[in-house]
Amino acid sequence: MISKLFETIKIGKLTIPNRFVVPPMVTNYCEENGMATNQLEDYFVERAKGGWGLIITANFAVTPKGRGWKYNGGIWHDEHIAPLKKMVDHVHKYDSKIALQLYHAGRETTYDILGDVPEAPSPIKDPTMPDIPRELTIEEIEDLIQKFGDAALRGKKAGFDACEVHCAHGYLIDTFLSPFSNKRTDKYGGTIWNRTRFVREVIKNIKDKAGKDYPVICRISSHELVSGGLTIEDTKVISRILEASGVDAIHASFGVFKSGSSIAAPVFERHGSMTDYAAEIKKVVNIPVIAVGRINDPFIADSIIASDKADLVAMGRGSLADPELPNKAKEQSYDDIIRCIGCRQGCSARLFVNKPIGCTLNPRTGNEKEYTISKASTKKLVYVIGGGIAGMETAIVSAKRGHDVHLYEKSNQLGGQWLLAAVPPNKEELNAFTVWAKYQLDKLKVNIHKNTAMTKEKLLIDKPDVVVIATGAKERLPREYKQSNKYFSSTDILSGKKIPGEKVAVVGSGSVAAETANHLAAHNHNVTLLIRRDALLDDYESAVREFLLKDLELNGATLLTNTIVDTFNDQELIVLSNEEKINLGHYDSIVYAIGYDSVIEMNELEKQDIDVRIIGDAKKVRNGYFAIREGYETGLSI
Repeated sequence: MISKLFETIKIGKLTIPNRFVVPPMVTNYCEENGMATNQLEDYFVERAKGGWGLIITANFAVTPKGRGWKYNGGIWHDEHIAPLKKMVDHVHKYDSKIALQLYHAGRETTYDILGDVPEAPSPIKDPTMPDIPRELTIEEIEDLIQKFGDAALRGKKAGFDACEVHCAHGYLIDTFLSPFSNKRTDKYGGTIWNRTRFVREVIKNIKDKAGKDYPVICRISSHELVSGGLTIEDTKVISRILEASGVDAIHASFGVFKSGSSIAAPVFERHGSMTDYAAEIKKVVNIPVIAVGRINDPFIADSIIASDKADLVAMGRGSLADPELPNKAKEQSYDDIIRCIGCRQGCSARLFVNKPIGCTLNPRTGNEKEYTISKASTKKLVYVIGGGIAGMETAIVSAKRGHDVHLYEKSNQLGGQWLLAAVPPNKEELNAFTVWAKYQLDKLKVNIHKNTAMTKEKLLIDKPDVVVIATGAKERLPREYKQSNKYFSSTDILSGKKIPGEKVAVVGSGSVAAETANHLAAHNHNVTLLIRRDALLDDYESAVREFLLKDLELNGATLLTNTIVDTFNDQELIVLSNEEKINLGHYDSIVYAIGYDSVIEMNELEKQDIDVRIIGDAKKVRNGYFAIREGYETGLSI
């Protein structure tokens, strides 16, 4: 069924073995001086092993003043070549081709990172950044053109098969291309032809130094998704100019930092949401076009190519979740593929606090050497208590290591709180991980005991070598919950066990409250969300928060901040909002979503000389990133 993805394709004179692309993603795996590390090498080699046809590194700065991240890759000095060559040589042991992305952050960086004022075509502050950039002079522009060419030559010396020039996302070249940021009236501004002059001269310099046959890809923002920014009609023209300038492929991304929530969109965005832009560009050029944007499944990727929307498909977070995705697709092992769920917890959320990226579903991302699963020297009897995501992950890894694993779940289904998290609108994709985990447990012949509550007495009789307590958390509820049938919990609602009245107040400030409210509003309830704090989801991942707030508005939910319940009865709901009593009138029901508390059962077993491990929410209530990671690490440690 999947066929297009496995066809070869040429970018210039370079043959790519298939259409799977790992796009550039900032990893924070380099040193502060820009030097590549063994961690970066292991990360790319793992994806080469996994069968990706083209791998593109992210954001290698052509000058120290072009850094946008603390642990940015660098290619401004010959000393950068050696570790990159070692990395490329290892990637080339497999069939993958690898390209070096050349970039300059422009105004999308800070004085704190550079120790200097950022540079840009015009002294216009980026809406998301604190500093007003300094306008580049003609002489400085000409110097930067040389730096791009020198960097490309270094990349070629390191063995890279191609280079990608970063002309997207509001970085320096994009700010020259875009009227959103370029206000110049010299030869580098004013008209679309002049605004392309900088990149045209960069491409010429690269071809002059690295060779006219050295493949050059340009990553562009096909639509900047901001008022006054580039639109698809602009970038169709720009793409034709780039092709005429010698570019060998167009990588059709989108957005700038102001619209950054769409660049690596969360689960709320539809699959392949921006591929129509790639299709428009493909209509006007004769060079290959790479599509990107919320593509996490090989079936979707293959359909994009079959629809003639693009020639190659980039699956960035898909490659984080499962570096073996292409090989598994080729083997038709579709049930073994770990599909990205668009949570952004392990990747973007960590990146923007200067931490190395990871993946919620794949703890090996960034830890490829350290987290290798190998057979244990001694086979052990392992009891895992709790069938949520932490417990399932422990059981999977432990079974792969050769242990005799028994998983006990007191309910009739596996998945725990993760099942409820998948119920609200746009969250159903979380079920893909539950389905994957259950398939692995079955394939590994893990002993599953549903509807079975573990007891201390049984453990003392059976004497397992290791007991893993992954009993998760239970919802925190106020006293009044049990006093009237007008009160509900988020669990009642999301599990489908109870249905509230038509007019509902949801109490809570976190993600569960917001998603429960959204679920009810989407199902035609009249919903008011009562938020104790100044803002809803104020500690939530920014892009997910943005999309969820938009969805709440779309579904007609009302949000009241700094608000708590004062009085609720059959006639009225009175709230205390900003220290003022307000009568909201009649409400049928109140739904509470005010948090969770850890469920720790049988922790006294430690006194019985039993090896006990407590993980996931049973250890501390957090998100899925920590639950799955602790499950994986626990399985490795047994």
